[in-house]
Parts: sequence; structure tokens; C-alpha cells
Amino acid sequence: MKLLCNRQALQEALGLVGSVVSARSPKEILKSVRLSCDQSGLYVEGTDLEVAARSVVSQVEVTEPGEALLPADQLGQLVRESPQETLTIESAENACVIRGQDEEYKMFGQDPRDFPPVAQFEGAPDFVVTAAVLRDLSDKTAYAAARESTRYAINGVLWERQGKKLVMVATDGRRLAKASGQLTKTAGAEVLQAIVPAKAIGLLSRMQNAGDEEVEVKIGRNQLLARTPRAVVSSVLVEGHFPKYEEVIPRDCDKKARLVRLEFLSAIRRAALLTSEESKGVRMEFQDGVLTLTSRSADRGEARVRMAAEYQGEAIAIGFNPYFLVDALKVMNDEQVAFEMKEPNRPGVLKGEGDFLYLVMPVSLA
Repeated sequence: MKLLCNRQALQEALGLVGSVVSARSPKEILKSVRLSCDQSGLYVEGTDLEVAARSVVSQVEVTEPGEALLPADQLGQLVRESPQETLTIESAENACVIRGQDEEYKMFGQDPRDFPPVAQFEGAPDFVVTAAVLRDLSDKTAYAAARESTRYAINGVLWERQGKKLVMVATDGRRLAKASGQLTKTAGAEVLQAIVPAKAIGLLSRMQNAGDEEVEVKIGRNQLLARTPRAVVSSVLVEGHFPKYEEVIPRDCDKKARLVRLEFLSAIRRAALLTSEESKGVRMEFQDGVLTLTSRSADRGEARVRMAAEYQGEAIAIGFNPYFLVDALKVMNDEQVAFEMKEPNRPGVLKGEGDFLYLVMPVSLA
């Protein structure tokens, strides 16, 4: 293999693919990235056997096609620190020489033929969505997924194609986030479902450039593939049955408040300042025209914050984990939000102007 490539483009490809590689993997070969080139470009691949990425660098001049397998961390640092505009890469056996105008490095690697195969995107996509919509749905849901739960299905984010919409849902059992957006193209009308792991969600966000760039998605029995003009990401799907989320969303809330989002977010953050791990809850008292937030901690003190609120229904006092509400409010972009409740022991529902819903379980403040 011998080629001349744009250093910045290579750095971007290594940044994306390198995020898949685990430095703590017990398998040395999984700490590496595979470089391969032909006249169409330079391809950079990485995998941890569950999630994989393949990025193409088109700003190259290939003199001799070939491949190399090099340590991801060392190669990434070398390319990032180099001041050169272009780099020459030449491989022979299991070594690779990288040259700039006034620098030269020889790196030892492994046999690229031993590297696990990375899935290719073949055939037509099941649907196409813009990068902006995919990023928005991911931002509004991924934080609510469980972390290392024994209920494996909720460790990922549910993707559900419903007609011309893509719906994403995440829950950890104490809260649930649901968002949906329009698809630009779809093949078939049947509902498609996939539970995508959190690592893949983060990688998909990194692979997107311009907001109007299209992302093609293909869902198999146990794998998701996503493709943009510069990269392909594949991921093994989370096994199990996702909870029937529609059944837990309250439909009979009779206590409804409209609040200015940024004021509500600020009030919650201020009321939470004096909470502790033992008393991680904020009491919210909704009355006509006003919301009062209070918190109390035996070792820190007490807080009381008031703000204006449009409110309909009987007065109610209900407690919530403030950080769960902050997570949702900070990813919304609405000027005003609606907050709906039924009883102090039943979940509250936060809604935006668009197609976003966030359910959060109350906490006891006794």
C-alpha cells in the first residue's frame, strides 16, 4: 500500500472509527484500525465485535493499493499532532511508514487478514432520515436509557418506523422519553423495530456532518446499518422485548400547567442546590398562577423558589428527582412546555410544542 492523503480528512476518519475501538479490550487486534485503499479512496475500519464503523477518505492519491492494520490510539495521536497538510503512507509486511515534509514514523502493526470482517451496507435502505432529525431524536431520548440494567432491552433506545415517521423511545424504569420525526423516504408501510445500544447512538451522532445530509438505515434481524456519504456504521441490536411504552403513558391527567421552559429549568436547578444523595427530591406545589419549588436536606439546609405558571386543576403537591427533569428540559428547544399530572403518586408528563413526550415517576418526600 502506498498513498498520499489529506491529513485533516484522515484525522476525521480516525476520530470516528477510533471511538469504536476499546483500549481495554482483551483482544489486541480489536485495539487496531484497518486501513485499505484502492483507486476509489482510503477506507478506515474499526470494531469491538458489537459496533463497527467504516469511513472513507476521498482526498487521496493512491499509488499502490493494499492494506495495513495499525494501533488505533498511536495512529490517531500521530495524525492529530502532525502539522502537515498531507501525509504519505506506505506499508510493507506488518509495518507502515508515515511521512510528512519534515517527519517520518515507522509503526509496527499486525496482519490485516486477521481483522474481523466489518459489515457492508448492501441493497436498498428501509428508510432515509436527515442527519438533523436523527440527531434531534437521539438527543431527546438516549439519556433516558438504562445503564447496565439486568433488563437488557431497556439498555438501548427503541427505534420504530411507523409509516413516514421514525419514533425513538428510551426508559430506565423511572422515566421515559419519546420523540418522533419525519422520514424523507421509506420502503414499505409495516412497523419496523430495533433496540439500538447506547454506544451505537453516540457513534451515529458523530458520523453526521451537515444537518440536511441524508442517513440511510437498514434494519436486519439482529443488526442495524446506517450509511452517510462518508461512513457506514453497523451495530448488533439489543436482545429482548422493549416495554409496551404506550400503555404506561397517562391519558387522564386533569392537572395541567404551562411554563416558560428556561424559567422552569432555572427554578429546578436553583431548588436542587441544597439537595443531597439522601434527599434527592424537589417538592413542587402547583396553584393558580404560581409554582413553588422547595427542597430540604438535613446537612445542607432548605431552598424555596417561586415562579409564574398558567395552571388548571386543583392544587397539587408532588415530588420529583430534579435531575431527571433537568435532563429533559435542557434538550428541548420550545419556548413554553406543558406539565401534566393526576395524583401525587402517579407520573408527571412533560410535553413540548413538537412531537416530544417525557414521563417521570414521582418520588416520596416524607
